[in-house]
Amino acid sequence: QVQLVESGGGLVQAGNSLRLSCAASGRAFSGNAMGWFRQAPGKEREFVATVSANGGNRYYLNSVKDRFTISRDNAKNTANLQMNNLKPDDTAVYYCAASSPAVGTATPNEYPYWGQGTRVTVST
Repeated sequence: QVQLVESGGGLVQAGNSLRLSCAASGRAFSGNAMGWFRQAPGKEREFVATVSANGGNRYYLNSVKDRFTISRDNAKNTANLQMNNLKPDDTAVYYCAASSPAVGTATPNEYPYWGQGTRVTVST
């Protein structure tokens, strides 16, 4: 059974940092792009970041690209999202996802595997 399990969410004050982790099990995702999406209350799920299968290509939502860093460790079958200088607008449930292609996009439909999400709350 394929599973993606996120961890690392929590409540932080604006300006602080969090590191989200995603542990995959059931199959290796070394040939698939990994991505992070988020969904704020009352809003649609939005793309945050993606990293290609070999880690060589990264793509970010404009509003986070100078603050967030996505990474992966294929040997451990994990992906991470380092979030610095967090803002209240970053408050959301964050989801890890694995894509079908080796290079990820911002399109949720290209990610057939999803975790259950981890909640991030940023206070003022």
